[in-house]
Amino acid sequence: MVGVLVLGAVVRVWAINSLGFNTDEAVYAGQAAAIAQDPELKDIFPIFRAHPLLFQFFLALLFSFGTIDLLGRLAGVAVGLATVFLAYKLGELLYGRRTGLVAALLLALMPYHVIVTRQVLLDGPMALFATLTLYLLARFAQTQAPVWLYAAGAGMGLTFLSKETGIILLSGIYGFLALSPEIKVRIRDLAIAMASMAIVIAPFPLSLMLAGGRGSQTTGEYLVWQLFRRPNHEFTFYPTVVPPALGLLVIGAAVLGLVFVWRQQTWREKLLISWILVPTLFFQIWPVKGFQYLIAVAPPLAILAAQAISRFNPQIVRGFGWEMDTPWMRPLLTLIVALSLAIPTIGVIQPSSSSQFLAGTGGVPGGREAGRWIEANTPEGSRLLTIGPSMANILQFYGHRRAYGLAVSPNPLHRNPSYEPLDNPDLLIRNNELQYVVWDSFSAARSSFFSDGVMRYVNRYHGRAVHTETVVVSTPSGDVNKPVIIVYEVRP
Repeated sequence: MVGVLVLGAVVRVWAINSLGFNTDEAVYAGQAAAIAQDPELKDIFPIFRAHPLLFQFFLALLFSFGTIDLLGRLAGVAVGLATVFLAYKLGELLYGRRTGLVAALLLALMPYHVIVTRQVLLDGPMALFATLTLYLLARFAQTQAPVWLYAAGAGMGLTFLSKETGIILLSGIYGFLALSPEIKVRIRDLAIAMASMAIVIAPFPLSLMLAGGRGSQTTGEYLVWQLFRRPNHEFTFYPTVVPPALGLLVIGAAVLGLVFVWRQQTWREKLLISWILVPTLFFQIWPVKGFQYLIAVAPPLAILAAQAISRFNPQIVRGFGWEMDTPWMRPLLTLIVALSLAIPTIGVIQPSSSSQFLAGTGGVPGGREAGRWIEANTPEGSRLLTIGPSMANILQFYGHRRAYGLAVSPNPLHRNPSYEPLDNPDLLIRNNELQYVVWDSFSAARSSFFSDGVMRYVNRYHGRAVHTETVVVSTPSGDVNKPVIIVYEVRP
């Protein structure tokens, strides 16, 4: 197990800080910096935005020594490795030590889990506490001791405090208990478990009420915005993007394992299947999709695959008059599945120089460098206009300057309430309240309309390119430097 954790640490730490934060990382790290009272960021990033603050408070403890992006990412790695260990303990509890070790190995190398836990995202901590809840629920099912159900309720509370979407796993618990009549549950014990969850969750709404300002109002506005958001990806996004990241052989092994035990399936399979199906179906139906949203299914999927691999044990292979002892078949199968994960993982942890970006998959080339140039070369108090809020968040974190996204809608139903719309950028530039306009290829690839809008302001107000960040891309004629971020100075 120590070897598995070391292997998991290597693939998560390798070149981890070669690229700066993406927009979500900048937001969560900015919140943590505000909690830690960072003098340069506390007035730029509000503490209360959309999500609960468990992970941000933990980051704030680290940022009390200095707001360093590497510290935030190493915290994400620690969360990922803790989840790997929990997968081992859960696999051991359900199917034995061999299954636990194989499950931990698969999760340690899985591209999906590696990518997410190399970043400052809330989904990694949410998956950690979801797996803890799953473990506690399994202990309850195995022992029938109510104290484990109460602890599972507290685990669900921690899952919610990591990211509020984790609450949907309550449906997984309900489905498991409904499909498992052999697990006896009293209404009184369920009520106490729900009370345990409510007590753990209580600090978040209490902090909103006691903090004053617009914290509770912003949270309500965010809920309305989430309910009425337009789809941001095609309906086929998850079926096409997530399975390769989970590992096709892992999925295949899990499915075959279920087929083999379908007739004699126990509460163990029902528990894992419920934990996988609920978030998968919910986020497939939910119009807003994100690469990292299904991360909670990775540990139970790895355990199901490990269970199938551990059960595969043909001691003797016979055919055409010969037979062969094959004790090496199971280790070979484990190695093949592990390599099918390790090879793509090695590819995704290499620093990217792409001029396009999928949210949730890693850092943004040039963002940190552009932000630091802005901090060093623009007057204090300068303000920037960007294509959208994604690049604005990155430049605010690294550049310590206010930035506004042109794409932020003035309609409250169509925008994140944390972002401030600009009703009249022309007037702000004419009054010298906006001094810089920033174009970036990542936002331009998503919205040519707002990219063209930003460039209209550049042309209208005598924009002069004062800084450019480039990446090296391969073309038929050789490697060329392609601009990904251009900072323009505009004048009234």
